Amino acid sequence: MQKAYLFFLLVFTLVLSGQEKLPAVDEKYQESSNFTLYPNPAIDGIVYIKTFNNRSKDITVYDVFGKIVLQDRISTNMLNIGRLSPGVYVIQVIENNKTMTRKLVVK
Repeated sequence: MQKAYLFFLLVFTLVLSGQEKLPAVDEKYQESSNFTLYPNPAIDGIVYIKTFNNRSKDITVYDVFGKIVLQDRISTNMLNIGRLSPGVYVIQVIENNKTMTRKLVVK
C-alpha cells in the first residue's frame, strides 16, 4: 500500500511539474509574425523583405556553418544577394529591436 501511495505521489508530482508555465520571452528577441521573405528559393540576385513597419533593417545572412556571409542595412524592402553562392542560408532581420529569422534558399 505504501509503495502504491509513493508511486501515485511521484506520478502526480511529475504531471504537475510538466504543467509549469515557461518564463516570458524577452520582448527584444520575440519573433515577429509579420515578416515575409520572397522569392524563396531565390533565383535572381534580389530578395524582398517585407515587415510590418517597413523601416530600416539590419540584415545578417549566415551559411550552414554559422559563418556570416553577408551583412547589410537596408531602408527599402530589397536585398541584393547576387554575391551568394547557391545553397541554404539563414537570414536574420533586426528591425525596431525585433529579431526575425528565416531560411533562405539560393538557386
